Amino acid sequence: MATADSYDLDRIFHALADPTRRSILRQIAEGEHSISAIARPHDLTFAAISKHLKVLERARLIGRRKDGSFQMISLNPEALKNADRWLSYYQKFWNLRLEALKDLLERKERP
Repeated sequence: MATADSYDLDRIFHALADPTRRSILRQIAEGEHSISAIARPHDLTFAAISKHLKVLERARLIGRRKDGSFQMISLNPEALKNADRWLSYYQKFWNLRLEALKDLLERKERP
């Protein structure tokens, strides 16, 4: 098992930058799927889906295992946890900005 520091944030955020890959992650978050089941809702070739899966796999966002003649794809939540830890550091700055905006708007609403 990899440590949190071994997950490459550049690869994770690159993988998450594409809407098709985010859709695939949402799909497999519900459970393990075969590649054909993953491809079904997308208007893409099997080769294109396979390329998306390789990007997700390089980012370690997914795992792959063989089940007979099927390749089964599952979510690797550890990689997402690492990205979440990185983002949560900045959350305090967003929250401060949002609070300041809320205060400003409330002051403007008062007569």
